[in-house]
Amino acid sequence: MRKQPAKVKSKLHKRNKHRERYDFQRLIESTTELASFVIINDYKDKSINFFDPAAVKMLNKALLKLHYGIENWEIPPNYLCPPIPGRADYLHYVADMLGETKPNVAIKCLDIGVGSNCIYPIIGTKEYGWQFVGSDIDPIAIEFATKIVNSNSSLKDKIEIRHQKNRTHFFNGIIKEDEQFDLTICNPPFHTSADAAKKATMRKLKNLKNNKVTKPVKNFGGQNNELWYLGGEKNFVSKLIQESKTYRNACKWFTSLISKKINLGKIYKELEIANAKEVKTIPMGTGNKITRIVAWHF
Repeated sequence: MRKQPAKVKSKLHKRNKHRERYDFQRLIESTTELASFVIINDYKDKSINFFDPAAVKMLNKALLKLHYGIENWEIPPNYLCPPIPGRADYLHYVADMLGETKPNVAIKCLDIGVGSNCIYPIIGTKEYGWQFVGSDIDPIAIEFATKIVNSNSSLKDKIEIRHQKNRTHFFNGIIKEDEQFDLTICNPPFHTSADAAKKATMRKLKNLKNNKVTKPVKNFGGQNNELWYLGGEKNFVSKLIQESKTYRNACKWFTSLISKKINLGKIYKELEIANAKEVKTIPMGTGNKITRIVAWHF
């Protein structure tokens, strides 16, 4: 007999709205289109097919509407549709780090790689009242993120989307002269190549479905720049750290997710070379996945 899933996801942050199992009745009441994707799982509970990208996207729409008041949210086909609970956790933990756990409109955050989904700025503005700048190298991501902001009145004047035209930079070309941020966040691509990303998807599906899979279907989507970077997250974050030193006076705290523990040694070494004044590592966990935030300042 399978073990019944826990009613509370204890690994999630205590302020995370998604600690309890999804309330599909309320979600369907807020977003009626979700009803056609709801199934009864092996535990006789309502759920969705998490291998179906359309179902995952509709669930995200419903979660954003019910919990964050987002009426209009649309992303282009095959772009990243991120799991919302983990994204919310990142913001709750950095809010703890800043000591700003209540709504505070004075906090200004830069989201590096905002994506077409604009998830981090949505949650940050709704949970804490923060101001956001979201940057991305992909013009289509910029277009859709901008549409999300402009089509939801509660997001206007709180989120600004900026196009990073030079893919070799993170802050240069985005942070304006004399502009100040309290925080930067980043969810880096962690695969080392397109082939590595494909193989990882295949392994994930085989493990979850317990059968042979010949064609990868990315249930959460993702474009190349969202999923992989030459050298993986280790190289991506190393370059992020190197450039952050140049912008040390423009931001109080720089942060990034690090999905692979094995990469921490290289990251710490880069921070030592950059003469970071303080470094923090904040553990996080969603389901069976363990990850962490690395934060630094000068």
